Amino acid sequence: MAIKRRINPAEGRAALQHWITASAEGVEADLPRPLIAMAVRYSLEELASRAEGNSVEVRVPPFGVTQCIPGPRHTRGTPPNVIELPADMWLALVSGRISWEAALATGKVTASGLRADLAAELPLV
Repeated sequence: MAIKRRINPAEGRAALQHWITASAEGVEADLPRPLIAMAVRYSLEELASRAEGNSVEVRVPPFGVTQCIPGPRHTRGTPPNVIELPADMWLALVSGRISWEAALATGKVTASGLRADLAAELPLV
């Protein structure tokens, strides 16, 4: 079943590309918050559409959350497989600026559970 998109894909791709360009120039911190929010939300939707499932919850506070990765469905309470990270780290992973293993080593990513591994799904671009 396809996910319901809330972000226009063309606008989301443009926001993500804008972040990638700014990041390469070292000025991503100067980007407006709505642009970062759109890039994060678009990339979370993209992950959910490419890795449909409900066994892992990916949280990028305060911008968004999604469930992905095929496997046992979680329905109540805190999911057993949770990944949480800041927006800048998420966008760096999505864009391929950092690998999953390197991101974990920074200490900015919390990943709990047996399925909480996005190495096979990232980068998205």
